[in-house]
Amino acid sequence: MNHSHRKVLHSLFAHPIPSNLHLNDVENVLRDLGAEVGHTGHGRFSATLAGQHVTLHGGNHGLSKDEVAQVRKALEAAGVAPADYPV
Repeated sequence: MNHSHRKVLHSLFAHPIPSNLHLNDVENVLRDLGAEVGHTGHGRFSATLAGQHVTLHGGNHGLSKDEVAQVRKALEAAGVAPADYPV
């Protein structure tokens, strides 16, 4: 995982929840972590990692705080910790 992807991963777990993360950046992090990533119908993005599934609204926008929380919860459930990927 490259440096910029590690920074995005750490941002996903930051407090307070950030509102400036873009879907493309999060998608790249999930791919690096080994998630199965796809685009479903109606402009939605889905990813599955270690049995944990998350679906987000697609497009070129920043993720909402609720979407960041969904990704964070899925990553935690999949056993991903930002401490395992130092910046």
